[in-house]
Amino acid sequence: MSDSWIVGINPVEGALSNDAERVREVLVENGQRNPRVHELAERAKALKIPVHHRPREQLDRVSGEARHQGIVALYEPPPVAGESDLPDLLLVAGSDALFLVLDGVTDPHNLGACLRSAAAANVTAVIVPKDRAVGLTPVVRRASAGGADRVPLVAATNLARAMRTLKDAGVWITGLAGDTEQSIYDVDLKGPVALVLGSEGEGMRRLTRENCDFVARIPMPGSMESLNVSVATGVVLFEALRQRSLR
Repeated sequence: MSDSWIVGINPVEGALSNDAERVREVLVENGQRNPRVHELAERAKALKIPVHHRPREQLDRVSGEARHQGIVALYEPPPVAGESDLPDLLLVAGSDALFLVLDGVTDPHNLGACLRSAAAANVTAVIVPKDRAVGLTPVVRRASAGGADRVPLVAATNLARAMRTLKDAGVWITGLAGDTEQSIYDVDLKGPVALVLGSEGEGMRRLTRENCDFVARIPMPGSMESLNVSVATGVVLFEALRQRSLR
């Protein structure tokens, strides 16, 4: 995988804190006065990472759509995990395994927000399809506020097969959908569990849904019929944590 740019204060801070050996250089906007930017630049220098001051236009160019806040870092990403890494992740997590499966999330802000919630909930790994889904772009990293550096992301060539690997290892899989009567609050989310959410527009694909042990909905007494996928992710992950705290 080629080097990529990490954009913005929180993402750069996350990379320096969690994966500094993969940061190749840091660019700081000329004339930048933000004390947090200066602090990060000094930390990078202390870690023997080259720091360069550059015109704003250069930072704009490498940042694409993401707002850089005056600092970016050139980063060598680790190899993306694949289905073959699932057994090791399961072994380490044991009975506390908590997986998040995202079936085709294409909006980078949504994926970033999901990774942020996953990191906060100490999720074992986030599993996404290798194709027809957004990857770890600069926008995703910035939206994750460092979460992308704290939780493993597994890109599955065959999502249904990856789900069967989880099931064979004793993981119970619950999918989220609005067209079912069972409430997520009535599903047992203790023990090894995977939670599955579908894409922003279409929800779970048919085969993904068929590989779930349960399908449940988030009750919504208000006038809205659905939640943004990242909001729904936060709701179900922290319901799982609530149940686990009662064991």
